[in-house]
Amino acid sequence: MVASPYEILDPRFSALIIGHALPERLYTGCRWSEGPVYVPAAKSLLWSDIPNDRVMRYDETDGSVSVFEHPCGYHNGHTIDTEGRVIACEHGGRRVSRLEHDGRWVALVDRVDGKRLNSPNDVVVKSDGTIWFTDPTYGIDSDYEGHAAESEIGACHLYRFDPKTAVTTAIVTDMVRPNGLAFSRDETVLYVADTGATHFPDVAPVIRAYDVAASGDRVANGRVFATSPAGFFDGFRVDRLGNIWTSSNGAVLTYAPDGTLIGRIPIPEIVSNVTFGGPKRNRLYITAQTSLYAIFLKVSG
Repeated sequence: MVASPYEILDPRFSALIIGHALPERLYTGCRWSEGPVYVPAAKSLLWSDIPNDRVMRYDETDGSVSVFEHPCGYHNGHTIDTEGRVIACEHGGRRVSRLEHDGRWVALVDRVDGKRLNSPNDVVVKSDGTIWFTDPTYGIDSDYEGHAAESEIGACHLYRFDPKTAVTTAIVTDMVRPNGLAFSRDETVLYVADTGATHFPDVAPVIRAYDVAASGDRVANGRVFATSPAGFFDGFRVDRLGNIWTSSNGAVLTYAPDGTLIGRIPIPEIVSNVTFGGPKRNRLYITAQTSLYAIFLKVSG
């Protein structure tokens, strides 16, 4: 009898999983896998192999893996905008860029108040088209994931970029190293991970929640949503029921909207990020250290 691939910590988790569905390793051979994004028009998943300065592509139609872009400016996080274009966080270029439909990468934002960004890390696009991204220093801390440099801003914030006005605004300024981020389904709550313990051991590895103002351009009431029981929360995504699926050390963790840890999917590597994909958005793609994994779920993203 095959052992369950899940750890059910709360009955609510049972309604989200397929009991016999196993995690599949789709590819291995990266140095550090990050930033997965599902591209529906291409029936494929893109993800970053940051130290190798390349973007990888998994073709869901035949299971093949290829190099999509190399060099790529040390991409980290990706997302899709409202027109189906890929948005990328570039450590090397210290910018947020967009892949146009004609194949050109164009820079969207690389400076705030005349100062270069640190190294944009993760990104989401709100339904109004604004681009929200985090800007810690991981891409300038050394030459491993970018180019070693001093921070011109002198701080790490989460920003909102409005493509219509080209205005970039600091939205969250009370975190040490803001990292992964996601909105609740109704966009009334913004979730942000803080991985500041990589630089300051006394910083708790948390996901914080912020209420989004009705105007959509401010947040308030920051509070701790969850504290990681192992390693860091890095990247995460929200399913259609409001549950958060997040990375941690050696597992994907699932949190209910009330902040309760309801289940774990053990993975034999440090998990960095997750995203939902597939035609029904019910396949959870998982980037972890050297590999790409996936597992089918009952719930969609």
